Amino acid sequence: MSITKKAKQLGPEKIYDMLLGARTADKITLHLKDGRAVHGALIFNPFKGTGRVINIEQEVSVDFAVDDIRDLKIA
Repeated sequence: MSITKKAKQLGPEKIYDMLLGARTADKITLHLKDGRAVHGALIFNPFKGTGRVINIEQEVSVDFAVDDIRDLKIA
């Protein structure tokens, strides 16, 4: 018998609520289902369910959909 660990994943409704609350935060950390972690400022469009995280120090921006998110931390 093998034991498997399930990665921590939040439900889409919880993630959506967290994104709405994080819109005014200076920085967030977004953990995506593909394994990437992105740090930066959040832009979120609640009507489309999409957004972008912008890291000005690394000059990187990542687009996402709510379904792509595994976890969200407000820094």
